[in-house]
Amino acid sequence: MAKLSIIIPAYNEGRTIHRILNKVLAVNLLENVEKEIIIVNDCSKDNTIEAVNNFISENGNVPIRLVSHEVNKGKGAALHTGIKHATGDYLVIQDADLEYDPEEYNLLLKPVLDGFADVVYGSRFMGGNAHRILFFWHTIGNKMLTMASNMLTNLNLTDMETCYKLFRTEMIQKLDLKEARFGFEPEVTAKISRVKNVRIYEIGISYYGRTYEEGKKIGMKDAFRALYCIVKYNIFSK
Repeated sequence: MAKLSIIIPAYNEGRTIHRILNKVLAVNLLENVEKEIIIVNDCSKDNTIEAVNNFISENGNVPIRLVSHEVNKGKGAALHTGIKHATGDYLVIQDADLEYDPEEYNLLLKPVLDGFADVVYGSRFMGGNAHRILFFWHTIGNKMLTMASNMLTNLNLTDMETCYKLFRTEMIQKLDLKEARFGFEPEVTAKISRVKNVRIYEIGISYYGRTYEEGKKIGMKDAFRALYCIVKYNIFSK
């Protein structure tokens, strides 16, 4: 039976992480695909570890593994750790907040299970799904970064910066990923685009974005880093 590894990087998410875990566990995946949940605690300063362990003990035999960094390394580094530990046939990235809906894993899985795709990106900018209206310039920044990435990868993605990316696990585990923070998105896009005969699909998803007061962590310096990574991994570090 096929298995989906769900990688959840977590930093100071102790107050709400049980909510996303409940949502992930509640999803019934297509074709009875099993779930493997890997939470990577990136040296949180709050009670994230305690919250996860309490959730596991309160919910009995749940397919959750907790891996912790001894020092804070960044979201990208947490994803590297989760990818390394994954044992599923497929792998999807899930933020620990509530901006993305796990019920939509099946949207990402279907093109892969049907034999059409190796990689599926969930786009916040296509389709008719619900989107919270937030920041104009943040949206413009995302679209500009996607366009810059597309120019160098020769892809036609609408949302390179999306969290929801699903891969065949063996494919992403072969990539030599370096970026420790939010440069993960342009780096993995550049490197996956160069995999021979890779089939990349995109599908519209919902987006329930957070404000900075609600805990959103990405800022302008991360956007500049992403632009730097687009140039670096498409031109200078092939």
